[in-house]
Amino acid sequence: MAHDGTSVLAIRAFTEMGARHVWSPDRIVVPFDHIIPSNKETTSVLHRMVREWVRSQGISNFFDIGDGICHQVMAERFVRPGMLIVGADSHSCTYGALGAFGTGIGATEMAEVFASGKLWFRVPQSIRITVDGTLQDMVSAKDVTLHIIGKIGAGGATYKAIEYYGETIADLSIAGRMTLCNMSVEMGAKAGIVPPDKKTFDFLKDRAHSVSADPDASYTDELFFDVTDLPPQVALPHAVDNVQPVGDVLGTPVDQVFIGSCTNGRFEDLKAAAGILNGKRVCVRTIVAPASRSVLQRAIESGVLGTLISAGAVILPPGCGPCLGAHQGVLGEGEVCLSTANRNFKGRMGTGGFIYLASPETAAATALSGEIADPRGV
Repeated sequence: MAHDGTSVLAIRAFTEMGARHVWSPDRIVVPFDHIIPSNKETTSVLHRMVREWVRSQGISNFFDIGDGICHQVMAERFVRPGMLIVGADSHSCTYGALGAFGTGIGATEMAEVFASGKLWFRVPQSIRITVDGTLQDMVSAKDVTLHIIGKIGAGGATYKAIEYYGETIADLSIAGRMTLCNMSVEMGAKAGIVPPDKKTFDFLKDRAHSVSADPDASYTDELFFDVTDLPPQVALPHAVDNVQPVGDVLGTPVDQVFIGSCTNGRFEDLKAAAGILNGKRVCVRTIVAPASRSVLQRAIESGVLGTLISAGAVILPPGCGPCLGAHQGVLGEGEVCLSTANRNFKGRMGTGGFIYLASPETAAATALSGEIADPRGV
């Protein structure tokens, strides 16, 4: 998989290598999601180049603007337990939510995959993480993920595969597991995997089969977390592992709230936000980007989208939106955004901006007050 941002570089490298034909058109997926619709003429020219190359190579798995974020599209259509999937995007570890080994690679590495279907890997060591406890109301998978990252650190799982177990993980929906695995890379992990169970099989239907760790599997580390009393979590600028309970940052003024991204743009996330915003009105600009066309359609049919619009939210086409700071919500100098995305690095959403990461529930509560708020008190 390579999206509109990385496929450009991959295609250039593919051409420079002297390759003429891709190794398997049916096993290559190219979604447009990062800068859609095009924000300027330069982008449009690059989009056109990719579209023409895709057609010339006979690649049928092409998803144009509005189909959705690459990782959501992959999960909805292609991922199966036990697969090895490489994506020219670091958050390809999302696919581990469905029992696949998904990992990110560079665009020039993707050129080699396009040409040969082969790539060199070092088999990663594994960390086993067990999470137990029943989550409080208004505390969700994003809070669990941020809590773990805050404890392990941004480099605590570098080039490791993380396996997630425990009653809390079993209770998470597939959407929640995607949030969990999506942010495994924020600990440096090569992959994050939840062993498939009935929820996985029900989600995948005819794409499902069982896969699990060997009974005698060894781990470099085994970590245990009890999240029974876990409050909502917030990652402060400018590091994802700079995590604090929401109570420590209550009242921090924000200029913008973003609900979406490959981390928290699924229907479950939009529904959670709508439940808090129902019948109320946001007091700061609030941007919502559904993760895919199917998520958008479900939000429309269920009334969730209408609730968000009535509350004053701005709805973007399915895609990455302002997450990467390309357009559709770039921050100005000194502006603050409470985001449900996965990264809050300096300059990510605009030079001079400040990003706080949190759950859709915390984001919705913050949108109502204009300052970071605890969703449990709304």
